[in-house]
Amino acid sequence: MSDPVYNVLFLCTGNSARSILAEAYLNHRGQGRFRAYSAGSHPTGQVNPLVLQVLRRSGISARGLGSKSWDESAAPGAPQLDFVFTVCDRAAGELCPVWPGQPVTAHWGVPDPAAVQDEGGKMRAVQEAFRILQRRIDLFMCLPISGLDRLSLRQRVAEIGKR
Repeated sequence: MSDPVYNVLFLCTGNSARSILAEAYLNHRGQGRFRAYSAGSHPTGQVNPLVLQVLRRSGISARGLGSKSWDESAAPGAPQLDFVFTVCDRAAGELCPVWPGQPVTAHWGVPDPAAVQDEGGKMRAVQEAFRILQRRIDLFMCLPISGLDRLSLRQRVAEIGKR
């Protein structure tokens, strides 16, 4: 019997930086075990160009990435989600769609690189957001998901977001 593939959605308001970084990294590292998606409550419609640079420099494909609405993830025919992580504080406080299948949810807030005004600091902010997300995703991938009950799993993913 093969191990399940877990569907993970990363949410942010604009879906242009943090959620995109998380989607790309988990798809890169979790091949065969995880399938990642990203979406936003108010998508900007474009991926931050600095995000694409960071991914390219890290050897991670940006193919198929785009800024899209979270409504697509809750629509009929969308993949059933096992996990939903908010990566920005605004999305965490918004009323999310009802996700079919009741996925495990957690808040993994990361500072918004798009909020940085200093031109010299923008790239550093994207790189720092990526570093934080990489660490959290690496910890998440180490969890014995199938060996944990739902409450324990929810607690463990919430703890990851506090690191």
